[in-house]
Amino acid sequence: MQEPKRTSSPVLLEVKGLEVAYGKAKVIHGIDFQVRQGEFVVLLGRNGAGKSTTLHALCGLIPKQAGSVRFKDRDISRLEPRAIVREGIVNVLEGHRVFTGLTVEDNLLIGTYAKKSGGDKSKLERIYDLFPEIGERRHQLASRLSGGQQQILAVGQGIIADPQLLILDEPSGGLAPIVVDRILKVAKELCRSGIAILLVEQLVREALKFADYCYLVETGRIGGQGTSDEVRSGELIQRIYLGS
Repeated sequence: MQEPKRTSSPVLLEVKGLEVAYGKAKVIHGIDFQVRQGEFVVLLGRNGAGKSTTLHALCGLIPKQAGSVRFKDRDISRLEPRAIVREGIVNVLEGHRVFTGLTVEDNLLIGTYAKKSGGDKSKLERIYDLFPEIGERRHQLASRLSGGQQQILAVGQGIIADPQLLILDEPSGGLAPIVVDRILKVAKELCRSGIAILLVEQLVREALKFADYCYLVETGRIGGQGTSDEVRSGELIQRIYLGS
């Protein structure tokens, strides 16, 4: 398959021939994709297509059966999750995963620990500028935040870790569209500063509004790819989601 034209920025992440199995059941069948520096890439597909499994495998959270993951032209396929974070890949998992027994500020400081000992408070104001609603609650327990605010806090944890690639796994889960829109707008701003975004999202229209490039995942394989405009106007996305 010939890859449609995309940005000329250097390749940051390259996944080749990725295969994942749960027991004897193979769920990812040789997925290939790239993310370039400062690029906003989205993986689209129906529930169960293998999008989140792909993210977990490339981040070392589940074992790979085959394939390679290269980041900044270095093979990181066998690295542990903590080492992958230190390389510059941060994965914001779905489901508002924050430490509810800690304050908002302590949750954010945890995001700085992977790259240096102790917290770095100098980075906090940047997060509070991006998301004033959690800045106003910095000394409250995370358990007192709404679901949307907890998701924003989880994204803040990812940003404060200074990633070169920020992975967002289903940030829209259970949230109001206005909250999702704000999170994706911030992600787009990060791209302009050189940070790459890899997004898995069920809200297709919202994702295509912000993404530069899209891969369509179909039963553990890449079923198509293209710029957001190409995908939006083509028939592939109808086949993936509607089975037409």
